[in-house]
Amino acid sequence: MSIVAQYKSFTKRRILFILIVIVLLLVVSLFAIISGVAGISLHNVFSVAFGQGSDFAQQVVLKIRLPRILGAILAGTVLSVSGAVMQSILRNPLASPFTLGISGAAAFGAAFAIVVFGAGSNYSGSNDAVIVHNPYIVIASAFAWSIASLAVILLISKFRGATPEVMILSGIIISSLFSAGISALQYFANDVQLASVIFWSFGDLGRAGWNDVIILSIVLVPLLAFFFSQSWNYKSLQSGDELAKSLGVNVSKVRLTGMVAASLCTAVVVSFYGIIAFVGLVVPHIVRRCIGGDEQFLIPASAVFGGTFLLFSDTIARTIISPVILPVGILTSFIGAPLFLFLLIKGLGKGYWS
Repeated sequence: MSIVAQYKSFTKRRILFILIVIVLLLVVSLFAIISGVAGISLHNVFSVAFGQGSDFAQQVVLKIRLPRILGAILAGTVLSVSGAVMQSILRNPLASPFTLGISGAAAFGAAFAIVVFGAGSNYSGSNDAVIVHNPYIVIASAFAWSIASLAVILLISKFRGATPEVMILSGIIISSLFSAGISALQYFANDVQLASVIFWSFGDLGRAGWNDVIILSIVLVPLLAFFFSQSWNYKSLQSGDELAKSLGVNVSKVRLTGMVAASLCTAVVVSFYGIIAFVGLVVPHIVRRCIGGDEQFLIPASAVFGGTFLLFSDTIARTIISPVILPVGILTSFIGAPLFLFLLIKGLGKGYWS
């Protein structure tokens, strides 16, 4: 078989993989919308879709489950694409939105709002001991501190050069700094504030509502379109900075704009839903092993697979020990850690970026 024929065959396989994952996403979405203690069937869902369902079914489907499903798809898509972009432009398999301290900064911002501004309080519900009663203050603070951490990374990069090593080391240092800040806030917090900080730090899609989904869509859809438009530039970076420059790529600009966009995406998601671990790290690796590292296919495939992965994880989290609902961040860690170990054992890094 000629090289051209092999390339066409590999391209068809990549497209087939994306189509299969899209179908899987639709199946998981239907499974998610009928799963739970409310006892909603597919017939009820279709009745609601045509405006004929009962008031109870409409409340459950339209007000509770549908925004949660869309929030999971959006968050999973964004975290996965951000991880894929960061790994590509930094040429580091361990790069992710969390490696660079973005999530740590957001967690510090949330803790700061809860402890300093008093955004946490007692709650008498059956499942939760506390609630963040003013979530938008927490969201604003988490987002502001995330952007502040990004600004520090960019400032360091400006003086030391926007190399992968500088960005990774800057992120690790900033992550450690904010981790110490969270520990300090927890030390001075009272019992209710401490419980609220821990409650927020769990990645939880139960907070998803239509307002959140609309805001996330307005911010994130243009950024995702930007990533797709830059996929060729990201692909060129895999051969090294010198070759990319010879192809006319402004390496520093591409790397900095990619980092800013990926960090902004992550900051928005983490600000709304808390820390959802491993999605941005593991999903791009799974996709790379299935279809290779061509960013023109990797980015859209990671987007669809990430949305499917997080939605599936959230559905299992809220049904596995129903009626108790686990935070999805716990389940993604349980699933993601063994998967990453498996990828590591199977030879992560051996020809991985080719």
